[in-house]
Amino acid sequence: MTTAHGTVVEGFESVREEFASFVAAEAHDPGAQLVVYADGKRVVDLVSSPDIAADSLLGVFSSTKGAAHLVVALLVQDAILDLDREVAYYWPEFAAEGKGAITLRELLAHQAGVVGVDGGFSPAEIADDRALAARLAGQRPYWRPGAGFGYHAFVIGALTGEVVFRATGRTLHEWYEERIRAPYGLDFFLGLPESEEPRFLTTLPMLPTPSQQAEIDAAPWANPNSIGGISFNAPRGLDLAEFPNDRAVRAAGQSSAGGIASARGLAGLYQAAVFGLADRPPLLKPDVLAEFARPHSIGTDLSSGQPQYFALGFHAMSLKFPSLAAGAFGHSGAAGSQALADPVTGFAYGYARRRYAYPGGSAPENTRFLAATARAITARR
Repeated sequence: MTTAHGTVVEGFESVREEFASFVAAEAHDPGAQLVVYADGKRVVDLVSSPDIAADSLLGVFSSTKGAAHLVVALLVQDAILDLDREVAYYWPEFAAEGKGAITLRELLAHQAGVVGVDGGFSPAEIADDRALAARLAGQRPYWRPGAGFGYHAFVIGALTGEVVFRATGRTLHEWYEERIRAPYGLDFFLGLPESEEPRFLTTLPMLPTPSQQAEIDAAPWANPNSIGGISFNAPRGLDLAEFPNDRAVRAAGQSSAGGIASARGLAGLYQAAVFGLADRPPLLKPDVLAEFARPHSIGTDLSSGQPQYFALGFHAMSLKFPSLAAGAFGHSGAAGSQALADPVTGFAYGYARRRYAYPGGSAPENTRFLAATARAITARR
C-alpha cells in the first residue's frame, strides 16, 4: 500500500495527515512530493512512497511558466523591460498580421490571441523556444488582441522569452540560471544537464475511468482546429503526458512546459522570489511582486472554455483556492504540479507528481493540502 514518508516540523502534522490520507486512498501510487516553506524554513517535506525520493526530478509542465516569468519580473524590476511597451518595440517582426499594438502586459496576461499557428508545430519546433517564436511572429491572432484571453499553453514562454532575448541579447534560460537557479541552489531546471539525468523519473500516463475519458474526449481542446486544440498543438497530435519524457525537451528546457524540478525546487522558487532563500534576500521588491500577482484576466478562458484567473505570467491563486490570501500567485502544471507563494499568510508551496492526474492542470488534492497548510500557519500565530 502507498504510504507517506518524510518530515514535518511541529505544528504541521495535519498537513502530513492530509497527504497520507490522500496517498493511501489512491489506487495507483501518484509518485507525489509535497514541500512547504514557512518562517524561512522547510516545514513540510513529504513523498508518497519509497519509489520516489525528495530529490527526484519530475516533468512539471506549465509550472515551468513561473520560473520563466520570474525572469521577466526581474527585468521589469531592473527597468530593462516595460510592461506597457509594445512587444514589437523589442521584436519588430512580431508586428505582422495586426499585432503591432499588443503590449508586453497584454501578452503576459494571455490576451494576445497568438496561442499557436495554423497547422500546428512539429515535434522539433515544439521543444525549441526560438523556433516557436519565429513561427509565431507571422501568425494572425485567433481573436482581436485585448478582446478576451486564452491560455497560450505551449507558446507563452517562447513569446516572452523572445522579448527577453531581443531586449538583452541573452536568452531567458541564461538569465534564469544566472539570477535565480544557481544562486539559490534550486532543483528546478530550464534545460536539464546530462549530469542530472539519473534523478529524472519519467511521467506516467493518466489512468482515467470510462466517464473521465468521455469528458476528456469532449473537452474544447479535443477538436484540433478549435482555439483550445491549437493552443495544445492538437493539429500535430501532441501526447502531452509524454512531453517531458523526451530527452530533447528536457535538454532544451522549453520555457512554457519543459521544466524539470522537484517539489523542493518548486517551493524554493517562490520562497526565493518572495521571502528569500539560502541566506539570500527576496528576488522581488514589493511593488513589482504586487503588480505581477494582481489579477489581469478574469472570466472564461477562450482556450479551455473554463473559468480562469491570470495575473502577469502567473495564475492569481486566491481566486482558485479559497484558503489563500489575496496576492497569492503561482502556476500549475498539466500532470498535477502546483507551485505558489502566499505573501500575506507567509508560505511557499510546491507539489509535484509523477503520474498524470485527472483532469490535468493543478491536481485536485492541492485544495486539501493548501487548506491544511494555511490552517497550520494561522494556528501558529
